[in-house]
Amino acid sequence: MRREIDREIWRLAVPAFLALVAEPLFLLSDAAIVGHLGTPELAGLGIAAVVLQTAVGLCVFLAYGTTASVARHLGAGDRSGALAQGVDGLWLAVLIGVVTTVAGVALTGPLVAVFGADDQVAEHATTYLRIAFLGTVPLLVMLAATGVLRGLQDTRTPLVVAVAGNALNIVLNLLLVYGVGPVAGMGLAGSAVGSVLAQVASAAALVAVVARGARREGTSLRPDLRGVRAAARAAVALVVRTLTLRAALLVTTYAVTLGAGADSAVDLATHQLAMTLWTFLAFALDAIAIAAQAITGRHLGAGDVDATRAVTRRMVQWGVVSGVVTGLALAALSPLLGPLFSSDPAVHDLLVPVLVVAAIGQPIAGVVFVLDGVLIGAGDGTYLAWGGLVTLAVYAPLALVAAQALGGLVAIWVVFSAVFMGARFVVLTRRARTDTWLVTGAPTVAP
Repeated sequence: MRREIDREIWRLAVPAFLALVAEPLFLLSDAAIVGHLGTPELAGLGIAAVVLQTAVGLCVFLAYGTTASVARHLGAGDRSGALAQGVDGLWLAVLIGVVTTVAGVALTGPLVAVFGADDQVAEHATTYLRIAFLGTVPLLVMLAATGVLRGLQDTRTPLVVAVAGNALNIVLNLLLVYGVGPVAGMGLAGSAVGSVLAQVASAAALVAVVARGARREGTSLRPDLRGVRAAARAAVALVVRTLTLRAALLVTTYAVTLGAGADSAVDLATHQLAMTLWTFLAFALDAIAIAAQAITGRHLGAGDVDATRAVTRRMVQWGVVSGVVTGLALAALSPLLGPLFSSDPAVHDLLVPVLVVAAIGQPIAGVVFVLDGVLIGAGDGTYLAWGGLVTLAVYAPLALVAAQALGGLVAIWVVFSAVFMGARFVVLTRRARTDTWLVTGAPTVAP
């Protein structure tokens, strides 16, 4: 039994992890290509990327919520209903994407101005962002379609599309930024155009797979207003959950600036590197969480509470193991990672103890990520939203007090690992021990 559970978990988790790692390569490849244009262009890309990632990141519910609802229908034996739910999610993504695109293009100037960059950098950021916002609809459709396929227990197709999309993105960027033969280079604007075209192609490929499955089951591809409204209502709680997580990360960065002394640049640079590495390791843990969303939704849709409990226990065990492995790797490599990203010896020295603190917290993070995925798969978004608000209310004042009273980046990371991740651990494990979230059957759509 345990071996069968393990096979199911890793069949979904491994491709999910590889796809998660592939996603940031869109911007990484852009940065590598744009970086050779000049520092102002690269700085402009950096500002545009932050704005775009924030806008798209808040819509991650399109993947998470769709995965849970589709998996529930699948578990209940209603594959046609699963695909209908997925189609509704795709239409919701289109609707949100159109609104975001119009607002983003109109507000590009003010959004860039918030960062206070000089005129040259601001001009480059505005150029890139105004074009990049045109790719919002395909980006959100990609999220929703990925959620549909994950709910159908398919994480390989999103991986294939992610790899192919990144390869196409690199080719188009090189062609449009620098030009080849009769094709004139467009500079930074070419990078934005190339990325948008690659996103459109990726979205089209994923939608084609979902549409083919819908036609096979006789499911309509037309929007069902009731279904779209239901998907939107269910999304609210997951948006709140996501906002609390992002707010906690912003509070942490603010605490670093508050607690930094004369070496504020060193503290901020080190914090950025540490958070980047922590986020990368989160991909490994989040892959199990994605498997948890799909498997939990399917078992609860089938009404099998015992299987849900058994799989949850096993995934938590794997979360702990993954956390221990990533923690040991991070601690062991901490003296070597600094020189890879910075030439400043002060950053190297400070990064080591910060990464050791982060490494110690990895097993807790492993449990947190898994249970977050389990409860998302169970459709327990309301609890996750309230839990996120409580966690933020506990963490934010303590982080700011620690910054003023203790100062120093290491102390702030201790508070982040112990209080923020610890509070999430308590909130999630407390819920997982109850039966309240074990609601069985396929979701219903209110008239």
